[in-house]
Amino acid sequence: MEAGPIANHPATITTVDGFDLAGEIYGDAANCRAGVLVVGAMGVEQQYYGAFARWLASQGYFVVTFDYRGMGDSRPMRYRESLRGFDADVTTWATRDVPAAVDFVAQRIGAKPLLWLGHSQGGQILGQVPNRERVTAMVTVATGSGYWLQNAWHLRLLAWWLWFVVAPIATRVAGYFPGRRLKKVGDLPAGVMQQWRAWCLDRDYCVGALGNEVRAQYARVTTPILSLSFTDDEFMSRTNTESMHGFYAAAPREMRRIAPRDIGARRIGHFGFFSRRYSERLWPQAGAWLDRFAHSSETT
Repeated sequence: MEAGPIANHPATITTVDGFDLAGEIYGDAANCRAGVLVVGAMGVEQQYYGAFARWLASQGYFVVTFDYRGMGDSRPMRYRESLRGFDADVTTWATRDVPAAVDFVAQRIGAKPLLWLGHSQGGQILGQVPNRERVTAMVTVATGSGYWLQNAWHLRLLAWWLWFVVAPIATRVAGYFPGRRLKKVGDLPAGVMQQWRAWCLDRDYCVGALGNEVRAQYARVTTPILSLSFTDDEFMSRTNTESMHGFYAAAPREMRRIAPRDIGARRIGHFGFFSRRYSERLWPQAGAWLDRFAHSSETT
């Protein structure tokens, strides 16, 4: 399915602490059925979601993508060569950047439903977002706990090497995680890598590392969730996926685990969902589920 011509243009999303995030708008807020905020994975820039965002907009949604601070087009010019000294961690992203993006969408769509599409990390952090109650429903794609001993079995040795050798040494030497040079994840602020590492070494991931207050926040989320996970995901095992969604204990959850053969494909993996080649075989699964919430006159 090819999307029709959809207007899109860049936008600036200003956080409560005055940081300007780079965003991209797809579609028309005034005439949309609902808004969709696309919340990206660790180290993945917003352009990666452009084709999918354009397709969603063609279905009548107002769609916004953005880069977390320090990532992609939200990386300040003076930090283009090195993120040494750039102050941010994942909590900063979840409690400052994402809330600003939620408000940005909400201000433009008014009382219409605001829907969340989270890829990997983007589905992990809803429980930490202060204004999460504005979100009507969430689709998670390839989202699971990052706990390394629950990773797909073939990844565990590489995970051990990353978390116990590469990440601590490279971050200490460079002053940030130089993922581009190492061909792992991408460049990340030191605080992001250090916190993410702590989460991945905890059996209960972010909920365990951040403590009981955050655990309780996740347990209070009642937002309906559709989880789309894939049997050939090179990072997330079934256990990872079930563990992470289990923290959203009060949320109605629909768990769909898809094998490539189910859709006549050879491979999907952790990143494949957003490829144009799945615009007819995978994207409509997310679209049809979001449609159930797109006509609500109330927000949760």
